[in-house]
Amino acid sequence: MRKFAASDLPPKGHFHYHQGVFLSGVYKTYEICGDERYFDYVKDWIDSVFDADGKILLYDHADLDDIQPGILLFPILDRTHDARYLRCLESVYAQVRDIPCNAEGGYYHKVRHTDQMWLDGLYMAGPFSAEYAERFGLPELSATVVHQALLMREKTIDEATGLMVHAWDGTKTAKWADPETGRSSEFWGRAMGWVPVALLDDLDHLPQDIEGREQVLRMATDLLAALCRYQSEDGRWYQVVNKGGEPGNWLENSCSCLYVAALCKAMRIRYMPDSFAQAAQRGYDGVIRSLEWNGEDLLVGHVCIGTGVGNYKHYCDRPVSINDLHGVGAFLLMCTQMQLWQDAREKKA
Repeated sequence: MRKFAASDLPPKGHFHYHQGVFLSGVYKTYEICGDERYFDYVKDWIDSVFDADGKILLYDHADLDDIQPGILLFPILDRTHDARYLRCLESVYAQVRDIPCNAEGGYYHKVRHTDQMWLDGLYMAGPFSAEYAERFGLPELSATVVHQALLMREKTIDEATGLMVHAWDGTKTAKWADPETGRSSEFWGRAMGWVPVALLDDLDHLPQDIEGREQVLRMATDLLAALCRYQSEDGRWYQVVNKGGEPGNWLENSCSCLYVAALCKAMRIRYMPDSFAQAAQRGYDGVIRSLEWNGEDLLVGHVCIGTGVGNYKHYCDRPVSINDLHGVGAFLLMCTQMQLWQDAREKKA
């Protein structure tokens, strides 16, 4: 917040998930501490990327990455009761209606990526759609959220490890796709981090009696349990999760933060038992030990910059960043979920 005015958050002016995940963490921090500067910062960014009529100023229509920040609009509408934010929500939902789908109804991750489904997409469109469906009485949209999740599992799950590959190409022609299965080859850390975070948020808004709800819940908890089997001695997880210690691989903070955030929330809501507490605490401690300070600035490093789909070398060779919005956003999600879980444990005790 010292470095960027809200309207200057990169990519400046673009309605995009980079700002969305960071500001989601800022808003969750606001919910815990009540510091109005945090709410105002989130609102200031939203005000900078919509016009007075509620139209998005700069975005790639129907690309999943440019839908995710819509979740920020719900609490702003609730707080202000300003009809402009209702129009903003309608603009984001118009994107959801236009997302191209493959023959099985799966969302393309990007309009230009014909028939490709990426794990990241569950976070980019699912929570917004689930909450929009709940608020505006759209059971068919709730059903779509469930369908996207379960279809993604079908296309990307590796039953031997319980992990999920980064992406699937229905055309089987992408350079990273197996020509027989269409699957990518590697288990990339942050891609799998988006999945349980998204699914647990979806479940907050999906009807209790919706068909497939239990399968979505098991999808989240089974993945988290599988990930715990690959936790390093440091407590964090590797960039390519199942290949710790192999040449070029390295411990990555954003995926570690997302896994811990999801574990804490799952235990707090009683979706998972407290036997996973040690894994969550070790992951949290590992991230905290990796942090550095530059004067009064906390530095969240060891974070992979944004990346497409690729092979092992592709992921290992990706540059790392310090205090990019992926990393700080994931860090705030971890810290807030850890706080909420610890508060719930103390209350229970």
